[in-house]
Amino acid sequence: MISFLKKNTLSIAIWLLIFPLVALSSDEFIVKDIKIEGLEKISEGALLNYLPVNIGDNLNENRIQESIRSVYTSGFFKNIEFRKDDSGVLIISVLERPSIASINFEGNKDIKTEDLEDSLNNIGFKIGRNYDPSILDEIERSLIDQYFSFGKYNARVKTIVEELPGNTVGVQVEVSEGDRAQIRQINVVGNKIFSDDEILERLKLQMPNWLSFFNQDDRYSREDLSGDLETIENFYLDQGYANFRIESAQVAISKDKQGIFVTINIKEDEVYTLSDVKVTGEFVIPREEIEKFIFAKPGQTFSQGLLTSITELIEYELGEEGYSFAEVEAVPELDRENKEVKVVFYLQPKDRVYVRRINFSDTTSINDDVLRREMRQLEGGYYSKSKLERSKIRLQRLPFIEEVNYETYPVPGSTDLVDAEFNIKEGLPGQFGGGIGYSGYQKLILNGNFTHTNFFGTGNRVGLDINASRFRDLYSISTTNAYTGIDEIARTLSLSYSNFSQFTSSSSDFSTKTYSLGAQFSYPLSEFQRFIFGGSLQSSELLAGDYSADQALQWVTSNGKSECFDQDFFDFCKTKFNNAEITTGWVYDSRNRFMFADQGMSHRLILNASIPGSDVEYYGINYAYKQYFNIPFPLINRLTMMVKADLAFNDAYGDSIGVPPYKNFYAGGPDTVRGFKEHRLGPKDNYGNPYGGNLLVSSQTELILPIPGDWANRARFSLFFDIGNVFSTSELEFFDPEGKPLDYDFDSSNLKRSYGLAAQWLAPMGLFRFSYAIPVNSREGTNRFYSDETERFQFTVGGAF
Repeated sequence: MISFLKKNTLSIAIWLLIFPLVALSSDEFIVKDIKIEGLEKISEGALLNYLPVNIGDNLNENRIQESIRSVYTSGFFKNIEFRKDDSGVLIISVLERPSIASINFEGNKDIKTEDLEDSLNNIGFKIGRNYDPSILDEIERSLIDQYFSFGKYNARVKTIVEELPGNTVGVQVEVSEGDRAQIRQINVVGNKIFSDDEILERLKLQMPNWLSFFNQDDRYSREDLSGDLETIENFYLDQGYANFRIESAQVAISKDKQGIFVTINIKEDEVYTLSDVKVTGEFVIPREEIEKFIFAKPGQTFSQGLLTSITELIEYELGEEGYSFAEVEAVPELDRENKEVKVVFYLQPKDRVYVRRINFSDTTSINDDVLRREMRQLEGGYYSKSKLERSKIRLQRLPFIEEVNYETYPVPGSTDLVDAEFNIKEGLPGQFGGGIGYSGYQKLILNGNFTHTNFFGTGNRVGLDINASRFRDLYSISTTNAYTGIDEIARTLSLSYSNFSQFTSSSSDFSTKTYSLGAQFSYPLSEFQRFIFGGSLQSSELLAGDYSADQALQWVTSNGKSECFDQDFFDFCKTKFNNAEITTGWVYDSRNRFMFADQGMSHRLILNASIPGSDVEYYGINYAYKQYFNIPFPLINRLTMMVKADLAFNDAYGDSIGVPPYKNFYAGGPDTVRGFKEHRLGPKDNYGNPYGGNLLVSSQTELILPIPGDWANRARFSLFFDIGNVFSTSELEFFDPEGKPLDYDFDSSNLKRSYGLAAQWLAPMGLFRFSYAIPVNSREGTNRFYSDETERFQFTVGGAF
């Protein structure tokens, strides 16, 4: 009896509701009109769609029962009442179900709230829908099943419903996840060719070991087991066991629901060889172009992995020709008696697909043409995944873009058109810095710099630099137009004036005044290469005095139009010279983004020289290399290693001695050898201050540690090893602390080394760089050598906006 009541609760409830109406409606009547009462959110039309009664119908007891059942099936109402008045009007009085105003989850950690919400959406339980109490049990079962598939067999789910104003309810889902069940044992039954260890070592799920605490590979989930079964199957198929199959996979749970025992039953069979390989189907590109990808030949051992690779290559080739939805299927036909396989590749190119429109979303400060000129996939052209990928990389390499993703959508009503949607996440387009101060030594200090890589949304770069103090004045402006014509020629114009008393914060007194006007162009040679050419005009005046370094005084008196004089009891020498300098070079850059790249490489080779006949004749060569390597690592998917090298050399030719001092190279600090004070390595003048050199050798190697989520595009941690120094091979003379001649020629034993930990963070106010380095071979001062100045903790800050 109890069982009967449970099974027929809904029927009994409906009968009790309609019984009074049936009794009142024992007499038939004709419906003159229909009036509905009690509607709040549901429209009258929505109710009438479920009502099988129209004006003029003859209504009797059976029709009333049928009508109530029909309206109840809508799920909109918790109570329905039919009445009639004396004039023959049918009155339908309803009480709507409350709608769901909120769904909140509490206690879930391992499964994201979004995934739980998706699970409820699949059974129609979402915000805005009508609340049906009878579905609560189904909700709890659905969520429990989701946790079971994740290996959490002790999970509990409880729902609490709170009535809210406006005929709404709030649903609170409280979750007690429990621990994931641990794999106690994995057994493979039926293997004879390969041992248990050879099979189990390939699986993601593992029995407990000392690494399990870190990578959680001993925690069961249904999804991981499915993946491991596929791994076993692929392993055998790749070894030639074409008739291999997994007969069953059994999972047993311990009584405390904390342990899992997995048993996998397999049948190996024997190794098969290829008897024949054919290609058939519709050939939209020449057959010989397809057959060059058929690496499988008769007589070879069967390999499913090889067939998969061939299939992917053919699909890629078809996709490059616009057949992006092409399907290639490798069908093996087994001859079990002779242990042979005949393979037929079936080609279904389908329609050639074209890109109708390319859209960009989430861009507020970038002109549309700036983005479109980076496109390698063109509107109206046939769809090419490689061109879309290259377009994505080109956009991502713009300095004012942080991240790019794209999706393609079929055009409704068409089988050969798609639209491409690029989602752009804008980055910080520029840098700025500045300050104002006063000191008794330098008097008023004013400095500021401004760089914008997307000036007014045009993609053009504009840079300004102002630095004014008692001993240092610098005013410069430059502008770069990345696209000056249809050939993507980039142009940079620059104008500057500088008046320095010293080149670094620790240099000896030395004054230089320089005017410079320059232009540089770069021309694309290929997708990754550019040719650089340009030139500049320079007018300089250098002044050295009693407190200047001997090397500076030697250079001033030996180059240009020099003269010496005394003033106010001090001796001075100065030189003036005008130069025309030409620059040429080659750049290769395949990195995947402008900042925080993790793939690709870059090479930059620049040659510069003053033209023969200039007042000071010199030449220089600079080479910079950077590459990112992805390497596997057992605890995580991969690590990235970055290798960077800088080689630079310059020297004088003709009657000149050495290069102008402001063209010297310096080493030490964040960009060369961390752990040594910035610009303090290399040749020292007679006061023990850095003079710089004409040969730079430096290298930085970093092991980049992975950072999860979106932080990977804004921050970076790395372990590093640096090596480098600057040397002097010019005719300038250097001396030790005792005044004896000292040689600063290249010597590998003088390459300074350090190692440590570095961090970079792209904050809203700019790029912060921190490093803690331990110098390996710093040298203490002696009568023969000056000491190395070390600095373990270093940081730099660049303002950005």
